[in-house]
Amino acid sequence: MNILDEHTQRIVDFCQARDWEQFHDPKDLAISLNLEAAEVLEQFQWKKRSEVNTRLVAEELSDVYYWILLMSHYLDIDLAKAFQAKMMQNEAKYPAEKARGKKAKYTEYQ
Repeated sequence: MNILDEHTQRIVDFCQARDWEQFHDPKDLAISLNLEAAEVLEQFQWKKRSEVNTRLVAEELSDVYYWILLMSHYLDIDLAKAFQAKMMQNEAKYPAEKARGKKAKYTEYQ
């Protein structure tokens, strides 16, 4: 079992012990994910980099990770496999020889 599977199982067990599965339709999982992502942003609002509390950022990123893993579980998505496929797409869209040091969208490289 890989680390993503271990983390996912821990989350699933946590939810099952509390009978929360009944609340976990994909729409609500997506909403929860976005709410937690907004809490990550909140940690940076009006702050210089030196003022950011990385412990709080880590907590909020962990919440985002939680919802990503739970959503992947319920939608039967192999997140590691999906990530590999997406990185292959990104590498094709943003070839290093064209994109190096540039912030343009991939459509400008074609």
